[in-house]
Order: sequence, then C-alpha cells, then structure tokens
Amino acid sequence: MAEGRGTGDDRLGRRIRDRRRSQGLTLVALAERAGLSQPFLSQLERGLAQPSMASLHRLARSLGTSTPALMAEAGTDADETRVSLVRAGTGTTVHHDGGSTRSLVEGRAGLLPLEFTVTNPEFDDYYSHAVAEVLYVLAGRIEVDLGGDGRHELGPADCLYYGGSVPHRFRLVGAGPARVLVVQPGGPPARTGPEN
Repeated sequence: MAEGRGTGDDRLGRRIRDRRRSQGLTLVALAERAGLSQPFLSQLERGLAQPSMASLHRLARSLGTSTPALMAEAGTDADETRVSLVRAGTGTTVHHDGGSTRSLVEGRAGLLPLEFTVTNPEFDDYYSHAVAEVLYVLAGRIEVDLGGDGRHELGPADCLYYGGSVPHRFRLVGAGPARVLVVQPGGPPARTGPEN
C-alpha cells in the first residue's frame, strides 16, 4: 500500500514525533530506519499525510512499539489508562488501500483492540509480530492466510487466534466491506512489521 496524502491524523503524527524525539532520533534517522522518505515522515508528523498500514508497521517497529499501541497512544496524552471510552465514529483511524483501521482504546492499555474495515479483495504482504492476536469477524467475510499454518475463510461471529510470529494477512471475500475486530495484548512494547 502506498502512503496517502491529504488529511492525516495530526494526533498520530504528533505521537510519532514525540516518540522519535524521546529516543533522540532525527527525522532523517527515523526515515532511514523505517525505510521511508524524510519528506513523507515530516508531512506525517505535521498531520499533512497519512501512512499506509505497512508504513505504520515499519514506523512502529523502528520506534520499538506495536502499531496498535502507537494508534492507541495517539488518542491521549495520558501515561496510563484505567478507563477508555471510544464512541462510534471516534478513535484514531488510518485509511489505507485495503480499507481503514480504527483504534478502539485510547492510551496505554493491557489490551489493544482495532477495528478493521476490509475492502480489498487482494492479499497484501504478510505481517508478523512478537505477540499473539485474535480476529473476530463482526460483519462480512474474509479469508485469512497464515502462511504455512493454512488459510481460513471466516464469516460473522467466527473467531481465529494465532500465536506470536505467525505470518498473517487477510482479504475481503465476496461483497463487502467486512468489519473485523483484532485484539493484541498491550503492556511492554512489541516489535511489529511486515515480514521480509
């Protein structure tokens, strides 16, 4: 997926900038580490561009965190979250070629739920990260490809768990869009990113 231009989420950009600065990284250093262009990263940090999910995964990995954690932290400046209420239509959202991804919790939390709206009938690259993940289909149908661990077609109320480091990707099957709840454990940072 290519980076989008236009109305990016400035909260997400600010969180990326804050994490970069707290680690003493320059724009050039983070861009190089994440394999992104420095002008794009600068625009992202200022809320003038929006990352693809692949770019967001590379940034999260380069900053020593996970994509769900980075998105959740963008919703608040609080260090620790005891209670988080994200109303319908709110939450940090990233729009991408495959649909959109919305964080369902704000702040640093023990669980990191995301709502994916899946519109792409084609598979993207595999993703892999150190933590386990649960997928629960809310609406529509998807096919999940777990590499050597098989493919599974899921419909409403189907739930799939896979352990950390299992390569995974999913796509829309049939008429869409599909809505999928994805939950990862929070807590200590997890390294995440596209499988190379």
